[in-house]
Amino acid sequence: MTSVVAIVGSATPPGRLRRAVEEALGRADAATELFDLAEHPLPFAGAAPVESPVLDAIATADAVLLATPVYRGTYTGVLKNLLDHLPVEALAAKPVAIAAMGATDHHHLGPDWHLRDTLAWFGALTLPTSAYLTSRDFADGVPTARAASDLDALLATLTAFAEHLPPTLGPQPLAARARA
Repeated sequence: MTSVVAIVGSATPPGRLRRAVEEALGRADAATELFDLAEHPLPFAGAAPVESPVLDAIATADAVLLATPVYRGTYTGVLKNLLDHLPVEALAAKPVAIAAMGATDHHHLGPDWHLRDTLAWFGALTLPTSAYLTSRDFADGVPTARAASDLDALLATLTAFAEHLPPTLGPQPLAARARA
């Protein structure tokens, strides 16, 4: 069975995005694990080597879901810090899906564009589509049917992609080649 690790890149206590991701993971046809960065803080990257169950889980997973609230038109600093801690090999040639949540539709491309740039540096295989949720996708803190459907479809695509990867995907990303 495919293993999917989901990271909720929020610096604040669990909220609507966490709930939506957690519920979608519960419906997924995969072995899943969820880490909320509000509950698993990491020191600032570069301060000292870090051992973390979050980093280990990403490195050993078959696929990764990165979920982030929108902060200042992009993904969160705590998610960027996590990515700064990851070795290139942890995401190289690994399927990754992106989910984001903002107050309105106006910021839907910010985290998507910026995460895609960063994930390309790792050589991750980022899904061509993502899920974006807004405040209107929740009623009393509960994801609407549309929000749940979007996340379910994203996870199903991520799982199917991970299960059907070809044995080789071409050369390593430049960042990984520089280390070899």
